[in-house]
Amino acid sequence: MRISRRATLSLRGIALLYLTLLLLLPLGVVFARTFEHGLGVAWGWVTTPAAISAFWLTVLVAVIAVPLNTIFGVSCALALVRGRGRRRTRALLDALIDLPFVVSPVIVGLALVLVYGETGWFGDWFHHHGIRIIYAPAGMVLATIFVSLPFVVREVAPVLIEVGDEQEQEAATLGASGWQTFWRVTLPSIRWGVAYGVVLTTARALGEIGAVLVVSSNVAGSTLTLPLLVYQRDSQVGSQAITGAYAAATELAVMSLIVLIAMTVLGPRRDEPR
Repeated sequence: MRISRRATLSLRGIALLYLTLLLLLPLGVVFARTFEHGLGVAWGWVTTPAAISAFWLTVLVAVIAVPLNTIFGVSCALALVRGRGRRRTRALLDALIDLPFVVSPVIVGLALVLVYGETGWFGDWFHHHGIRIIYAPAGMVLATIFVSLPFVVREVAPVLIEVGDEQEQEAATLGASGWQTFWRVTLPSIRWGVAYGVVLTTARALGEIGAVLVVSSNVAGSTLTLPLLVYQRDSQVGSQAITGAYAAATELAVMSLIVLIAMTVLGPRRDEPR
């Protein structure tokens, strides 16, 4: 069915209006409120010790969570697409991967508390060995890993299906080992799927607040990330605190914008013939 040019323009206009009202306008208000008292005031809020610590903790959590989820995602995609196991087992694994999409992040945080808290299943053992998981950066990393787990898998698996396994079989026939086949054949063929999955995982890790809020003690300089800093400042009374919240939100928005640019750059390459 062909759509007329007028209908196409109308649909584009509706989509643009929808995005403007729900995304661009609120984002513009955040930027405007951030700089309404001048660049110096906004810069002052961004460079407070709490804001600097929150920025680096946010980056640290992402730096830990993203590589781990990348390794897991590629391995899991290979198990789903190239695996020789039972179909029911692979179907169960495929369903479990989407669990972070359907479970509320708050429930994820609560589950981590029940398992790794001091009175949890494994929390007592960690406590006696001097390892703190909940209300510490380790718990925040676990929460971030869980909520951002599916993205690499869901980007890599379709690419593996598309490229097939003919080249891998040829490499094995020529005497290549499993690792040689992976590094020289499989990985180059899925590199853009991996890259796009990494970008999506990074975006999710940077902006996560629900699960992290539950397992964090919200202490500046220790367990306060940028999203939690925005939440904390927004909860305080006074115009100065609100300005600080907008400044932290703008900083987080700029980081997200960088991720969006990376997605835009990688997007066309995903469509290149392989």
